[in-house]
Amino acid sequence: MSLSRDDRVSLVDCGPSDVCLSVQAELLGISRSSLYYRREPPTPEEVGLRHRIDEIYTRWPFYGSRRVTVSLQREGWTINRKRVQGCMREMGIAGICPGPNLSKRNEEHKVHPYLLRGLAIEAPDQVWGIDITYIRLEAGWMYLVAVLDWFSRYIVSWELDQTMEIGFVLGAVDRALSRAAPAIWNSDQGSHFTSTMYLTRLEQRGIRISMDGKGRAIDNIFTERLWRSVKYEEVYLNSYDCPRTARRRLGEYLQFYNEERPHQSLLYRTPAEVYYAS
Repeated sequence: MSLSRDDRVSLVDCGPSDVCLSVQAELLGISRSSLYYRREPPTPEEVGLRHRIDEIYTRWPFYGSRRVTVSLQREGWTINRKRVQGCMREMGIAGICPGPNLSKRNEEHKVHPYLLRGLAIEAPDQVWGIDITYIRLEAGWMYLVAVLDWFSRYIVSWELDQTMEIGFVLGAVDRALSRAAPAIWNSDQGSHFTSTMYLTRLEQRGIRISMDGKGRAIDNIFTERLWRSVKYEEVYLNSYDCPRTARRRLGEYLQFYNEERPHQSLLYRTPAEVYYAS
């Protein structure tokens, strides 16, 4: 029996009068004891380390794990590169430079070529980009995924989750495709974007799939600029005490970004004005 992530959550959360634990475990294909598992919260040190790595990377996105490690050590952190690599891998980030790509893909999954080099982007829904970024909380972190129209800088859809499971990425994809379908859809080579579930959605709509060169986050430059704006104009200026607060504040900011924030590159128009007027 195959269950979606939402179905699994619903089963685990339901009361004893609904489905007993032994039946839940059998349906989920796991041991009964695992239903009692609760993930230990991260330590304050781990939270602080990841927050600082995020700040360093956002300011200098060309830094790989070596430079991030050196920067942390100069600030007084007792840390080695292996630990920094592990954090960056779990955060889904990698320096904009040749070398190992920390956004690992499944080797069995298909990688598509980068289609945008030298391409003139002249209209909305010609090219969309998708990416994931780390969002810090007071005592933890979340992940934000967004679909961005490259011509207008309009955020077509977004989703926020506490894990890097593919469900929240597919949710953002489905929401975006309910609005329109671009000619080309660009991403990095991470496991979410080389998965069959993701690629099938795009292929069924006749969308041409483009993927950044390995280790070249600069190929997705418009989404990288969006993340810098989100971090410097919202996340770093505020404190999110829980996921609900983060979701509310980010939702307000992303609406502001789309509908009120003028962009110099858009001749001081808003993304919504350009997206809907063109």
